[in-house]
Amino acid sequence: MSESQAAASADLPLASVRVLDLSRVFAGPMGAMVLGDFGAEVIKVEHPGRGDDTRDWGLRIGRTETTYYNSMNRNKRSITLDLQSPEGLRIVYELVSQCDVVLHNFKAGGAEKLGVGYEQLRALKDDIIYCAVGGYDSSGPEATRPGYDLVIQAEAGLMALNGDADMPPLKFGVAVVDLMTGMYAAQAVLAALLRRERQGRGQLIELALYDCGLSVTGYYGLEALQLGHDPARYGNAHPSIVPYGMFEAADGPLIIAVGNNAQFEKFCRQVLQRPEILDDERFATNVARSRHRHELLPLLKRLLAEQPREQLLQRLTTAGIPCGRVAGLHEALTSERTRRGALVQQLPHPVAGSTPVFAPPYRLDGRRLPIRHAPPTLGEGTRDVLQQLLDLDDAALARLQASGVLTLPDTVPQEKP
Repeated sequence: MSESQAAASADLPLASVRVLDLSRVFAGPMGAMVLGDFGAEVIKVEHPGRGDDTRDWGLRIGRTETTYYNSMNRNKRSITLDLQSPEGLRIVYELVSQCDVVLHNFKAGGAEKLGVGYEQLRALKDDIIYCAVGGYDSSGPEATRPGYDLVIQAEAGLMALNGDADMPPLKFGVAVVDLMTGMYAAQAVLAALLRRERQGRGQLIELALYDCGLSVTGYYGLEALQLGHDPARYGNAHPSIVPYGMFEAADGPLIIAVGNNAQFEKFCRQVLQRPEILDDERFATNVARSRHRHELLPLLKRLLAEQPREQLLQRLTTAGIPCGRVAGLHEALTSERTRRGALVQQLPHPVAGSTPVFAPPYRLDGRRLPIRHAPPTLGEGTRDVLQQLLDLDDAALARLQASGVLTLPDTVPQEKP
């Protein structure tokens, strides 16, 4: 880390916090990455041979990283340890004694079997904050079931609320349950850190993917309970606001969100230039428009499809009506808006030359939080971290490598053909 990076790190909210990240794949790594974004020193422990499962998912970058892995592992150091070996477990215990937070997503009972359960680690450090992410309630009959985002999306009703009415249930485009569970995990750890600051006590935190997936249903979930059955699906439209959704202009799609009656009047007069629509009582209020959406929307779609998109966007903006172009993913990532916000940054890579990395979305005191560490190559920090924290010399590290307990950064596996 450069002097400027060290100075930036020291000014971050979690600069004095050290996290031992024993998690893999998505939800756990996401939570640990958020803590790293806020300045925590995150030590990611990976298997010496294969590393995190996601090092083999997505498009390959260099020898040991992929697009999937890189999306969840910035601002961390990677060390390799075989947790099933006595020496590897001993090193983990020594690291725990110097950490504030332990985060993992082992299956129920897996952490205890390895020797890294809450009670086992609390005996080493009584104020440890221990965050365990699982698929289902750890005290329920499904505790041992593995948790997978797609399965939870199905079981929690998320697929049932997504997509158009005439479509079968549809998963979200990203692993939304994993994503939100990781965010919830980070929030819980932050709360536990504040509690420890005030009371001097650690905490056991447990999160279940199913619990988090159910909470993501939000107002749709409450509507289902109120109705006694599933609410209707509207795809890109809104269940109670009309017009609100994606529409096709003559040369491409755009989003129009008419939020109130005053905006609808401007929409008809200034954008469509068809004020006579306002004379129809079926469209006079949003409640009426929602009730008569099947009569109104075909008319609006026909009128919008006759006009160029940029002209519509200009009129909508002038009228103060929320609107936007529907961009492709690559288009959005390479847009001027993204570039201006420094939301994607090119960082040096030892094999690929450089690699794109998402910047943290947070701004504190007007500044975006920095990317202090690029997503690490497998075991890149093994030597540095273990020498710094545990005072292991080169001879000890070489012995541990020879016995298969760890791999050092100059012995990472070669890329598979």
